[in-house]
Amino acid sequence: MAQLKNLERDYPIIDSNFQQFCVSHGIFSVEDFLIHDLYTLAAFAEQSISSERLKEGITQVLSIMDEMMHQPWQNGLELLEDAKRNKHLLPTGIEGIDLLLGGGVRVGQLTELVGPSSSGKTQVCLQTASNVARNYTVLYLDTGNSFSPQRIAHFLGKTNELVSAQAKDQILQKVMSNILCRSVFDIFAMFDVLHQLQYRLLYQDRGGGCQMRLLIVDSISYLIAPVLGGTSSQGI
Repeated sequence: MAQLKNLERDYPIIDSNFQQFCVSHGIFSVEDFLIHDLYTLAAFAEQSISSERLKEGITQVLSIMDEMMHQPWQNGLELLEDAKRNKHLLPTGIEGIDLLLGGGVRVGQLTELVGPSSSGKTQVCLQTASNVARNYTVLYLDTGNSFSPQRIAHFLGKTNELVSAQAKDQILQKVMSNILCRSVFDIFAMFDVLHQLQYRLLYQDRGGGCQMRLLIVDSISYLIAPVLGGTSSQGI
């Protein structure tokens, strides 16, 4: 959903003072309002010298949320046209998969790989990470000690066979520097990492320097299966 700072032009009531009030309570976007107690927020607003304006801002955000949740129905053709207009793709570097996905994984959407153990899911994750990290930052959440820098180096060596040894080394250093790997072994640790990531991205975005484009969780089934009870024969 929309960042509050991007709404000020269309909704003057959501000015810098209102945004600062929201940030002080950990609210950066319209979506953040969904997980906050609005009665408590209104009570804090009541204590401010600009309480009336702050309450008007809260009402305005609630109105925006209502509009977002009651959008008109769209048919398949309209959705297809929208997808074509907003075609921001990250190629995986694997020709067959990129062809299947229409060019690669789509920015801002969830792409899920499902299959039995040893079917190649981690291979796809590692190669996608190595390809995207040529230009952007990639966060790789490793739940089963499957991240392998040696395999990434192997992928890069195969795709850069015609360049010099020095150029290969420069590419390898850049890609490895752009992949941030974090080991997480339970669902609560992953939630904690994602919460930290949310604030990091918000602050990076405010400064215009956010280069992170891809988050990989390999594999989420390791985290979910213990919560549900038992083990999972299918990997995700």
